[in-house]
Amino acid sequence: MTHVEQVNQKRRGRRAAGEDTKAALVAAAREVFVEKGYDGATVRAIAAKAGVDAAMVNHWFGGKEGLFAQSVLQLPFDPAEVLKRVLDGPVDEAGQRIVRTFVTVWDATGGGTFAALLRSVTSQPEVAGALKSFLVNAIFKNVLVEIGSEQHELRATLCATQMIGLGIVRYVLQFEPLASTDAETVARTVGPNLQRYLTGELD
Repeated sequence: MTHVEQVNQKRRGRRAAGEDTKAALVAAAREVFVEKGYDGATVRAIAAKAGVDAAMVNHWFGGKEGLFAQSVLQLPFDPAEVLKRVLDGPVDEAGQRIVRTFVTVWDATGGGTFAALLRSVTSQPEVAGALKSFLVNAIFKNVLVEIGSEQHELRATLCATQMIGLGIVRYVLQFEPLASTDAETVARTVGPNLQRYLTGELD
């Protein structure tokens, strides 16, 4: 690094790219997302709070959606990868693929971080709003656009309620036998309900 570059880096107060940068972004994102909500939070604001270059958000998380997933939802996957998996197959089986994908991921951690998030939703309206915006705008609306459905707002919101409700019953309240039913059975039984919200008649 040249002397000029060192001076500029010191002036900006930026961190070097590395695991410390990633951790700083996660910590800053949790605060900004809760304070501003998913829609109101910007990559620039999060990066500024973390003291890193905004390009590091794309480098580590692929964008705002990925950062939200790992910071607030604490989900170990990239939303873009989830969309790719959900859309990889017949449209009339998309509901099952969505349920299978999310339940498989949640089961891998015993629903721990997701359950903790759901418990905080009733006491922290900001978290509830951020969760709703993420599921509706970053996940389900994108799915609906790709499969060509209309009424995006209504359908996406219905899909979000289905998945949040499933998460509460399976991981927070732990109602049996649903709490211990295998992911494939859950996907086959709950998937058709989600499929109606995605592509079926709503009236």
